[in-house]
Amino acid sequence: MNRRTFLKSIFSISACTGLCGFYDFAAAEDISRAVDEKDLKDYLHRMSNFDKSQPDDIILDKNELRLLKSSLNRLRRVQRTVGFGNFCVLSFDDAIKFGRNYSSIGRFTKQELDFLDNTFHFDAHDYGFYGEKPVTRLTASIKRKDLIKIPRTGNFLYRGDPHSKYLEIRKELGKQVYLTSGVRGVVKQFILFLSKAAANGGNLSLASRSLAPPGYSYHAVGDFDVGEKGLGAANFSASFAKTKTCSKLREHGYLQLRYPENNLLGVRFEPWHIKV
Repeated sequence: MNRRTFLKSIFSISACTGLCGFYDFAAAEDISRAVDEKDLKDYLHRMSNFDKSQPDDIILDKNELRLLKSSLNRLRRVQRTVGFGNFCVLSFDDAIKFGRNYSSIGRFTKQELDFLDNTFHFDAHDYGFYGEKPVTRLTASIKRKDLIKIPRTGNFLYRGDPHSKYLEIRKELGKQVYLTSGVRGVVKQFILFLSKAAANGGNLSLASRSLAPPGYSYHAVGDFDVGEKGLGAANFSASFAKTKTCSKLREHGYLQLRYPENNLLGVRFEPWHIKV
């Protein structure tokens, strides 16, 4: 069974596996009937080793990796210029303008723009990422009037349901829980995804197992991440699932996860990611 056929099989059973909650092990028998046993075993192996290279991963060649690194470095210069908080909600067009207007950044080359455009429009299913794409335009922008900046976090949330849910969580769990990542536009998702790929020799499939490719992140439309004070970077690891904060989130019904444990979307378990 090839990857496309396997993908169709995965989607055909997604309804019975509860992708918005925890994995329904009672569906295991249905899964084994729906897909070839070896393909399923290979998939589960990839996901249990999400941070390791796999034989069928998509890896950039030398020239493409060079373009990735030059594009990434220019995006990082934009980020330093506008500030980390503002960069989270910056549009692609605005990033290009900053490059044009600031010599410390420099203009994006045609090759870099083509690389970023191709990366955005590439079908992430070929990486092994099976989630939906809520942002379909590279030039999509975020209106500042729709946002609220959350004090002492450097992050923004959308007004309405996202902000209300965050306030509810803080009220229920106290100040021990805080916002670790809020609204993320296309360029912010680029810098996260490309950084992960660059750190792993241009392995785009490996990057997609931990970070949604540009356009595929629900942070662009309302989702957000929370963490426990004092845990630091471990808030974005399996360690968070063992914290009192995570237990309380589950007890109070906030873990309607976008990427639950043993999900079939090709994404690692993210107990810190709050679905809105």
